[in-house]
Amino acid sequence: QNRSTGRGGGEEGDHRPRPTIQVRFRQSVIMDGVCFSLSLRAFALRGSHPGFRRCLVVSMGVRDSRRGGGEVVGGALRNIGHRKPIIQWYPGHIAKAERQLTETLGVIDVIIEVRDCRIPASTGHPLLHDWIGSRGHVLALNRADMVPESARGAWRTYLRQIGEQPRFIDAKRGHGVHELRKAAIEAGASVNEKRQRRGLLPRPVRAIVLGYPNVGKSALINRLVGRRVVKSENRPGVTRALQWVRVNGSNHLDLLDAPGIIPAKFVDQGTALRLAFCDDIGQASYDPQVVAGLLVEELRRASTIPGGFFDLDVLSSRYHVTLDDSTSGDQYVHHVSQTPTFRGNVERASVALLTDFRSGSLGPVALEAPPLS
Repeated sequence: QNRSTGRGGGEEGDHRPRPTIQVRFRQSVIMDGVCFSLSLRAFALRGSHPGFRRCLVVSMGVRDSRRGGGEVVGGALRNIGHRKPIIQWYPGHIAKAERQLTETLGVIDVIIEVRDCRIPASTGHPLLHDWIGSRGHVLALNRADMVPESARGAWRTYLRQIGEQPRFIDAKRGHGVHELRKAAIEAGASVNEKRQRRGLLPRPVRAIVLGYPNVGKSALINRLVGRRVVKSENRPGVTRALQWVRVNGSNHLDLLDAPGIIPAKFVDQGTALRLAFCDDIGQASYDPQVVAGLLVEELRRASTIPGGFFDLDVLSSRYHVTLDDSTSGDQYVHHVSQTPTFRGNVERASVALLTDFRSGSLGPVALEAPPLS
């Protein structure tokens, strides 16, 4: 009803607000061994004006764990490309930061790239090599303490084979940060060598810390500086602007903290889902029930990687539900929700599983193995 023009029986110029009621309902059920998820959204628009008819819009969807449908992904991540993407997250502050980054790179000597050690491939930005150019590059794999040694060894070998020298760090506790600082200064040493040949005094190496949201960039800067100089929280989107800081008591290194930068569009939904698993993108961009079910599938796959990237027995010991070969990820989350801890609340069980994974409560785990060299 266009009430600004008086059509539909309304008075001309009537701009009174229309109260809106939104109802959301979601339930999972098991029938004949198959998990079905029912979702319903209802929007009721109410207005007291006689010319405005009450309107109810309902959208309902059913997801079968045996097959994907609509915007919901089911099954293994390798099948995601056959369905409509379910995750897309590109906040305005990231677009602005990327524009500022391209303008600032001219004064940068070294790029410190931070990746999540649990998903090193998924947290590598496709444009990074273009940004590096002739600058120095230091690769830091953060949260290395949350990853099994077998995964660290596999990635260390692979990255060295392709010419990288990875630094495995734990920015939260400071492990490996001292060595990273030395590597950044050494990577920018050529800058002052050129200045000396031109008769100029040396200056601090200018380094920018780049990476996806919530991979630990700000925590790393605080460790490098030796005090809390930038805001750091365990959620994406905290840093929203570029900020220069100088390493405490050092005339050798200046750091530029940048917001997490992700591609404007995820081509691979498998990558987007792994970022969701690790809380590297905003939670508003996905359904936790869907993502929790797919996480269980990924944990099952990680347990089969040679060397053991995850111990599947941890799930049964923590949630008192066994994950066997015939149980899908959706079904497992549903079974967990039926335990006394969650009392049938699938949403709470899904969030708990994701939180336990992200906090390390499920033990050492890596979701990605390096490509075959």
